[in-house]
Amino acid sequence: MITLFVIRPIGFNIGNEAIAMGVQEWILEAFGHAVNIITLPATSRWETHARSGLTKRTIHEINQYGHGVIVGGGNIYENGEIDLHPDSLPALEAPLMLFSLARGRIFNRHDELVDRTDVIPDARLRALDDHAMLSLSRDKATHAYLESIGCSKTTVGGCPTIFLKRFESRLPEVSEADRGLCLISVRNPGLMNVSLRRQAHVRAEIEALIDMARKEDIGEIRLLCHDHRDIPFAVSFGDVPYMYTSDVYQYLAVLKACALNISYRVHSALPCMAFGRPFIKVSYDERGLSLMDTVGFGDWNINMVESDVVEAVRDRMDRLDSLSSQLEAAKPVWGELETTQREAFQGFAAAVEEYASNA
Repeated sequence: MITLFVIRPIGFNIGNEAIAMGVQEWILEAFGHAVNIITLPATSRWETHARSGLTKRTIHEINQYGHGVIVGGGNIYENGEIDLHPDSLPALEAPLMLFSLARGRIFNRHDELVDRTDVIPDARLRALDDHAMLSLSRDKATHAYLESIGCSKTTVGGCPTIFLKRFESRLPEVSEADRGLCLISVRNPGLMNVSLRRQAHVRAEIEALIDMARKEDIGEIRLLCHDHRDIPFAVSFGDVPYMYTSDVYQYLAVLKACALNISYRVHSALPCMAFGRPFIKVSYDERGLSLMDTVGFGDWNINMVESDVVEAVRDRMDRLDSLSSQLEAAKPVWGELETTQREAFQGFAAAVEEYASNA
């Protein structure tokens, strides 16, 4: 049996679980049979795990009985999200694939895009690129940056969550009371990568969106939380109920059944895209802006820093009928990204099987 190590973000965000579903589907398709998957957190920062990332300990363990390593997908190139010992990387014997990884800048107090203070150093990015057999960047901005520092293996691969429609038949049925909702996918403003001034404005912004949605009578309004750090902010709205689940299947089922999703979270917008559900996306950092552009929805996306968010959402609500044509126009882009992801996993599977046969 093939044994793969998958090193990915494991923390508060349900979006990471949606990405993991997409990765597991590609693994199954590429190998054509069940394989052993050992999931390790990319960092022990959020958990009490003794094993995480690509460290001396994990690399030694992989060399003992692993046949391949996938790092991703997620924001591993930032947030201090991977424990990495570059000096130990050359000792890793199994094939390594970097999949759907992102590095994005944030807005400072002057609304300028700047590097994060916790971004992975360039030397470590190059070390990963040097040792990997394949490197798929999640978005165009990440790809451009990696190329600019001399990483030669990077390819734009997109995010596997845009292909979650293949999971549609496996999702649970939601109750009648939970169908046809108008969701507002929120993020705690204190966790947004914008100036304090803009963070302070988010509450009034969402109150205005709630009023707008009520007037449009789209459906019952609920605030959708991606992790429990969003809940205190959601609770503060009082008369608008919030939803939270750590069950990714239930989470996706609610998105699939919604009437509209006004989303500050990229990994509630992309599943809606995949399921053909109406959505409006608000982005507050480069990774959100770049990913929406990469999947063909740059014009539909709303840049929080450059736009009056309420008016921009109103504009898109008035044009929701045009969303189906936007989805149709994006299909060729999705087709290219799907081919890139499929070929990457097929190449990785072939290398893993060859390595396993000689192990």
